[in-house]
Amino acid sequence: SYLTIENKGPIPREFRDKIGNRIYGCDDCLAACPWNKFAQAASEAKLAARDDLREPPLAELLALDDAAFRSFFSGSPIKRIGRDRFIRNVLIAAGNSGGAALAGVVRGLLDDASPLVRGAAVWALSRLLPAIDFAQLAATALATEDDMTVRDEWLSALPAKVHA
Repeated sequence: SYLTIENKGPIPREFRDKIGNRIYGCDDCLAACPWNKFAQAASEAKLAARDDLREPPLAELLALDDAAFRSFFSGSPIKRIGRDRFIRNVLIAAGNSGGAALAGVVRGLLDDASPLVRGAAVWALSRLLPAIDFAQLAATALATEDDMTVRDEWLSALPAKVHA
């Protein structure tokens, strides 16, 4: 959960594929905690999982702007990480999904105001697009991207895709 909740920067590359489809990691910590073997199931309705978050459509989550994020997660602990870190997490899940149909919505996030979001979008696209398409997109993006962390994402992903 540190990577998806507490970490405010990019998720280190070596952990991204291991995250799989996890967007928000509290459940993993609760499941692994040895103290929870003594816990009893909660009966409070407010603690029940929201049905609309059991298998959320990644494309819909990726489309959330800040206002929509705050509204959708009002009253939820997810709201505390903010829209940019949440979208970063969804982009990692999208990249791990193998769902090439997500490439269009992910590509739109290359223009996001947040370098954190743009960098995660680069990584996701490196996993979703064919190598030649990714290389062409990188050539265009590198001509205008001025954030060094995002540029590093492009440059780190590019050699692997060109030689794939």
